[in-house]
Amino acid sequence: MADTGDWQKLAKAKLEAINHSIPKKWRIESLPSREQQRDVTGDFVHQYLSTEEVEITEATATAIVEKTSAGEWTAEAVIRAFSHRASLAHQLTNCLHETFFDAATKDAKALDEHFAKHRKPIGRLHGLPVSLKDQFHVKGVETTMGYVGWIGTFQGKKGAGKERVFESELVKELRDLGAVLYCKTSVPHTLMTGETTNNIIGYVSPFLNFSEFSQMNRLTPINHQTWNPKNRNLSCGGSSGGEGALIALRGSPVGFGTDIGGSIRIPAAFNGLYGLRPSAGRLPYEGMANSMDGQNSVLSVVGPLAPSIGALQLLVKSLLSREPWLHDPLVHPMPWRESSAILPSEPRLTFAVLRHDGVVSLHPPIRRAIETVVESLQKQGHKVIAWDPPSHRRGEEIVLKAWTYDNGADIRSAFALSGEPMVPQIATMYGGKMADAPPKDATHIAANNVAKREWQKEYMEYWNSTAEVTGTGRPVDAVIAPVAPFAAARPNCYLYYSYSLFVNALDYTACAFPVTTVDKNVDTVDSSFKPMSEIDKKVAETYDPDIYDGAHVSLQLIGRRLEEEKVLSTLLDF
Repeated sequence: MADTGDWQKLAKAKLEAINHSIPKKWRIESLPSREQQRDVTGDFVHQYLSTEEVEITEATATAIVEKTSAGEWTAEAVIRAFSHRASLAHQLTNCLHETFFDAATKDAKALDEHFAKHRKPIGRLHGLPVSLKDQFHVKGVETTMGYVGWIGTFQGKKGAGKERVFESELVKELRDLGAVLYCKTSVPHTLMTGETTNNIIGYVSPFLNFSEFSQMNRLTPINHQTWNPKNRNLSCGGSSGGEGALIALRGSPVGFGTDIGGSIRIPAAFNGLYGLRPSAGRLPYEGMANSMDGQNSVLSVVGPLAPSIGALQLLVKSLLSREPWLHDPLVHPMPWRESSAILPSEPRLTFAVLRHDGVVSLHPPIRRAIETVVESLQKQGHKVIAWDPPSHRRGEEIVLKAWTYDNGADIRSAFALSGEPMVPQIATMYGGKMADAPPKDATHIAANNVAKREWQKEYMEYWNSTAEVTGTGRPVDAVIAPVAPFAAARPNCYLYYSYSLFVNALDYTACAFPVTTVDKNVDTVDSSFKPMSEIDKKVAETYDPDIYDGAHVSLQLIGRRLEEEKVLSTLLDF
């Protein structure tokens, strides 16, 4: 194990490398404090961009592809604009782990040369910039996954022969489709928390200039955050938090994250984006870095985040056109099913709504968002019923047991490489007494898998039973639920995960979607609130209308297993 000074030096050097990879011409010399500028999206970030750059970076992924595929925009102009805006986003929120702008520009120029010669695009994503969570391996850059001990290695191993040359399967597919890759985004070390925090990155301190920011030595874990650009009092979410912050600032038109407990939907929700959690085996995960690799009871899945639902549909359809099941043994041989994307001919759909999971109450903005969506659906002629399913606490228990089969041995081994400490959000689960406990045996794991199957069966039959009350002869078409009990987490205050975890236990398709923003004059504290439990009380106490004012408020739409087409099409019609 390295000593404390060694890991601090490594972390500081890596942070400085990230910050100095931003071209000098794109550096912000005077960064506003959170008090001076809570919201750094929209008009604020526009001041640093040209009119052309704003036009390009505000365009949706589908609009970009239309223009690059028709020769109206060059891939080079598009990637330069997004590289600039991504650089600004990092300085304002600390959302990047790796940049490779020069390599991206070279790739974009090659696309333009192909188009000039053949007058047709290379693929369905010709010239589209795509950002990636720092789990994806990309040639020419590292994958640290937030671990100091992974710096200069391949997943913590030195001399593996894969350093900076190996690429994940999805990365290869994106390149073949004509996408341009240019940056990798911040994650919490281990990936196992809803805040993006590690010992390498630090937040942009509002009273420092760029040079001082690059040189400061941050040793307080609470400061090691990627911030929410809409409201910098709050977290951007996790574990795909860097993606959420970057895309919210339009430093990327679309990106990819992963989700084992909400890690796509949480940052999408906190940042006012759409974020798809597909069922396991729909999109390729092959060749990606991960925690607890080999734990197969509750699988992590890969999915896209974007400001528009059309972008998610574009990316999923494009990837499935590449037949990824031929290169990833865990992907189902299931092309995009257009028939599944067609909603029932009966004009009325039926949605179920989860207003409370029986354990933790929702903050006022989340409650208002639910009623806003319910009212809108009813005005469109759809039916809305209450959702009262089998206990979500059982699903949460199944997931948490799966995450601790090895009692954190894999995670602690990654920390031991450098001697770095766990941030508090991780130490809560994987520190303390767990370090002295033996890993679970095969009997324990088998019992948890049986419990999962039985709970999934019970939930399935409950869903089926709703056909008796929908009036359509079908069970409910989809479920509307919170992603979290709050609009976004305050630092070190993500206290309850069950609203996102139950989806992973069921392996259902789900997509986060934006609804509104917090209004401190409307979303006031409920003086009559009486907590059901200590955790209910603690979560409620984190809400402050003044602190949350202006934050995005989002929900999730949940379908059954492998209903990606249906979920995305339903949201397109919302």
